[in-house]
Amino acid sequence: MTKLKLGPLVDDKPVKLAVELPASVHRDLVAYAEVLGRTTGQPPSDPVKLIVPMIERFMATDRAFAKARRNDCHPGTEPPARAG
Repeated sequence: MTKLKLGPLVDDKPVKLAVELPASVHRDLVAYAEVLGRTTGQPPSDPVKLIVPMIERFMATDRAFAKARRNDCHPGTEPPARAG
C-alpha cells in the first residue's frame, strides 16, 4: 500500500481563497487526490482541499521553520537544550 504524507481529510468549514497555480501543479493535485482516494477507500477529494493539509504538513515538518518560529516567539531567550 502507498504511504502518503496526507491522511483522510477533515471536513471543515472552507475559507475562500484565490490562488493561481501552474497547470502542472494542478495536474499533480488531481493525481494526488485520486491516489489518496484509492488509499483511504474514499472517493477522490476536490484537489483544492489538498492544498491546506499539504501546506500544514510542509510547515510542520520544516525544522528550520520550527526553529525560526520558536526564536521569534521568544526573542532574546535560548531554546531549551535537547536531552541526549
